[in-house]
Amino acid sequence: MGEGVTVTVIGEAMLELSRGTGDSWNLRYGGDVINTAVHLARFGNRVRLASAMGSDPMSADLCAAWEAEGVDTSLVLRAADRLPGLYAIETDASGERSFHYWRSEAAARRMFALPDSAAMVEAAAQSDLLYFSLITLAILPDEGREALLDLCAAVRARGGKVAFDGNYRARLWDDAATARHWRDRAIALADIGLPTLADEVEMGEADDAQDAAIRWGAGEGREIIVKLGGDGCLVDGQVVPIPRSLEVVDSSGAGDAFNGGYLHARLGGATPVDAALAGHRLAGWNIGRRGAIPPKDADAPY
Repeated sequence: MGEGVTVTVIGEAMLELSRGTGDSWNLRYGGDVINTAVHLARFGNRVRLASAMGSDPMSADLCAAWEAEGVDTSLVLRAADRLPGLYAIETDASGERSFHYWRSEAAARRMFALPDSAAMVEAAAQSDLLYFSLITLAILPDEGREALLDLCAAVRARGGKVAFDGNYRARLWDDAATARHWRDRAIALADIGLPTLADEVEMGEADDAQDAAIRWGAGEGREIIVKLGGDGCLVDGQVVPIPRSLEVVDSSGAGDAFNGGYLHARLGGATPVDAALAGHRLAGWNIGRRGAIPPKDADAPY
């Protein structure tokens, strides 16, 4: 893959409330797959978002903001009776985050059950790379989950690749066993796996990075990158450390930024180790600023 590649990210994109100065709140946007999509678009990749939003002014504003970043929203469907999901994020003195969600009736949950869903799926199936996460699966009903996995199979049948991020949020699942079931089915259809060790440990199946890599199919023809937080990542059996110590202002979006940097580098022909270093650079820039998607500045590695 390289120049001219079409990447489709599929999942939930939300309104983000973040604490500003004093008692004020800032309204932005976020969501794991849209975070990665914006990073990829800023690098100059051809990126489409597949999802569903409402027909309200806030949904229109969100799509306009993503278009301004270079993300194609032509595969974002409209659910007239739904609104976008909303989350509030707070960070403590060390930059660690806590979340509060309002998403149970979000439009994205119906992305495979709308009048134009079949056309969206057919268009997404033409992707060179399809990217989604365990959160994408978590927000969908079972029939939507099956439809997403069918889409993965269709992409691969046409010669495309699938990248899957194991982003586990326990509150979105009935139990860890259900999450593991859908995670494992997604892994079976993925060419690139991007698990986080802390998530795998929380789900109760991994003791260390090598164990997680094996459980995700490393050595079985899959490209597996296990994210280790401040300790770097495990790639091709070796730990690739973060190049330098980083000041953490806001850790939100760190993994999504890593994924964007990694995938962009791989699309450009970089080795997995060099791509991991590119992911670290982007994640390091991201966590040194506030918000899941900080505005570009002179130090941004795009």
